[in-house]
Amino acid sequence: MDITERFLNYTKFDTQSSEDSDSVPSTPKQLIFAEYLKKELINEGLSDVEMDDKGYIYASLKANVKGVPTIGFISHYDTSPDCSGADIKPQIVHQYDGSDILLSEGIISSPAKFPELLKHVGEDLIVTDGKTLLGADDKAGIAEIVQAMCWLRDHKEVKHGEIRIAFNPDEEIGMGAHHFDVKKFGCEWAYTMDGGDVGELEFENFNAASAKIAVKGVSVHPGYAKGKMVNACLLATELAQMLPEDERPETTEGYQGFFHLLGIEGNVEKAKMSYIIRDHDSDRFEARKRLIQKTVDLMNEKYGADTFTIEVKDQYYNMKEKIDPQMHVIDLVLHAMQDCGVAPKVKPIRGGTDGAQLSFKGLPCPNIFAGGVNFHGPYEFVSIQSMEKAMQVIIRICELTADFND
Repeated sequence: MDITERFLNYTKFDTQSSEDSDSVPSTPKQLIFAEYLKKELINEGLSDVEMDDKGYIYASLKANVKGVPTIGFISHYDTSPDCSGADIKPQIVHQYDGSDILLSEGIISSPAKFPELLKHVGEDLIVTDGKTLLGADDKAGIAEIVQAMCWLRDHKEVKHGEIRIAFNPDEEIGMGAHHFDVKKFGCEWAYTMDGGDVGELEFENFNAASAKIAVKGVSVHPGYAKGKMVNACLLATELAQMLPEDERPETTEGYQGFFHLLGIEGNVEKAKMSYIIRDHDSDRFEARKRLIQKTVDLMNEKYGADTFTIEVKDQYYNMKEKIDPQMHVIDLVLHAMQDCGVAPKVKPIRGGTDGAQLSFKGLPCPNIFAGGVNFHGPYEFVSIQSMEKAMQVIIRICELTADFND
């Protein structure tokens, strides 16, 4: 089975996760694919294949040389709640010529809107029919890892240590690493294959927190409300306007952090606000949390104690703190990319990654490209050649690790 057939088989499964669920995995349909994947790994001859009751899959390719660090490769199999992952109809555009791509009647993927298409002229693109996402995030990563393990299995002349692989649910809802068994995985370091276009390498991400704000109002008949009514929804919007308007997702890029208002709901009597707070720099991150607390305090001074209450919770931290002391983990990737003819594109993640949480659980885990582009929507695509490059990088990392001297 080649990498294209493997990936296309994976897209047949609807594995969309859900933010409205407390179960693990968040949707039972993820387990259907997990069972399929477990059987595939067994059939491909991998060792120590197991799946726990939460859908986390672990397996090994045994070492053919001694004294080599055990390393790992990880991908998630859920797809985003942002767009349907059911009944995906992938299409292959052979030797893409740079023109518009007709996905379905009236639905066009155009380089005028998605200029990243032009980086893949001459390649074979897997696209959707414009009605679902594709699932390259992150089934492309799974296909690349499995294909690389099969290649190493069949090329015993290539020396490598023990390689551990793992596939998990619920990454798209920020829960992918929560039940990951780092001790069972047993690696000195690992890589998530969950990045975007060819060459991307990420070992910096946002520090992240959530903020839930509750607002108390006073409901009075509007005909007799003067001097009595306190409209909780209006107070919520007033608070929102007090935070810096140039520090929102739509006005920031690169290393710039932000306050992101996810939603306001309520009525005159009560309202709720939901924020996420992000910054790459830990000091600025702490300053942002203090600022939103100060803003709440100022509103309480104006409208009365306990009119506003806030709960701030840290979600994850910048993995750079854990990667910097072990830069050989990054040097190996850069070397592997160079050997495979891939130009590295080292950049910060304007978001989070399972690798960040795993790094703070004791498993250094930067993120490598999987080749997909335009994730979470119907214009998602992946180049077959990009998936092949990612597979080659995995193989080369394994080879280089066999020569690694701590």
